[in-house]
Amino acid sequence: MVAEASVRRQFLFICNGHGEDWIASAIIARLPKTIEVKAYPMIGAGNAFTGVCQIVGPRATLASEGWRNVKGSLWRDLANGGLMIVPPALRFLREIRGKYERVIVVGDVTGVLAAYATGHRDLIYLDVYKTGAARLYSAAERFVIKRACKTVFCRTDSLALALEQVGVDARSAGNVMMDTIPFGDYQAQTRRSRPLAITLLPGSRALTAESFELQIEALRSLPVDERPDIFLAVAGGINIDDLAKKTRLHRTHMLSVESDDLGELTDGTLTVHMAHGGAMGNLLATSDLVLSQAGTATVQALGLGRPAITFINPRDRRSRFTDEQQLFGEARTVVPANAMAIGIALRNLLGNDDERRRQANIGRQRIGGPGAMQAIVETLEV
Repeated sequence: MVAEASVRRQFLFICNGHGEDWIASAIIARLPKTIEVKAYPMIGAGNAFTGVCQIVGPRATLASEGWRNVKGSLWRDLANGGLMIVPPALRFLREIRGKYERVIVVGDVTGVLAAYATGHRDLIYLDVYKTGAARLYSAAERFVIKRACKTVFCRTDSLALALEQVGVDARSAGNVMMDTIPFGDYQAQTRRSRPLAITLLPGSRALTAESFELQIEALRSLPVDERPDIFLAVAGGINIDDLAKKTRLHRTHMLSVESDDLGELTDGTLTVHMAHGGAMGNLLATSDLVLSQAGTATVQALGLGRPAITFINPRDRRSRFTDEQQLFGEARTVVPANAMAIGIALRNLLGNDDERRRQANIGRQRIGGPGAMQAIVETLEV
């Protein structure tokens, strides 16, 4: 046993977001047991790694949780002491330099930049941020990536080509987000009673309760006989009691022994079936569309052929929102942030089977299919 432990390969995954944590944890679960993996979630608790691998590094919390789709989020983080999380992160990365055979960064270029600044080289980088539909890599990003990374996995051929042109081993093997949709212990289909179903994805950050309130008010605006079955994927760290209070819903006791069952929220006429975010795939599999303010989860839902309705908040950073919409196209319907507008879009889509199918096909084509997972695992195993 001692000899076996001494020869185990040591890998470190660095992530900088909730969705990125889930992607990394799914990859880690696929690696052989001969590899000892640790994870460093740069922001947040890293709940996705529970039971998967050891978490290392300093814990850091930002009001935005690194979510840059909100206008001014960077400056608010800085004003509230966000810079204080940087020294511990850089100190940790400097201390562990050379201790791992492979360092894998999952997310945007922030993790690559931090690793590069602390002396790490030959990184494996999984870019799950850039869509390739709008901006490609800037000159500064290409500079850092070329010097810090050994291999980069991109979401599109255009992104990979932009890096290949400056001498980077960049690959486009599929959309890893579609390989890492989480499935858990939850039987969503048995809770179906209406012709159609919808999954609510209110997000995983500070605006979650506010977004959920608008989604529920939109559903309340529908005639009772036109309402779909409603499912809610609850991200880690979200307080369900806060959601219930915000929407005037009452939480019922869990009636099943399914580990991902979180019970129901109801007001007597509207019922929301809740499950852990780790069972999101179960919910999407039985749903016809989504109301989504999430990031990674929206991409995954569209890729599965579930059209999305999203409202644009006045606080959203329009440049990022526009970039995403160029990729999503008509698969995602964008409406103002008010219950009436959301309700109208919802009623139109629920009542038009042909339009739902058309948008579903667009989503599948725009997002791309799975396949990157196997290519990534094979690269890491070498």
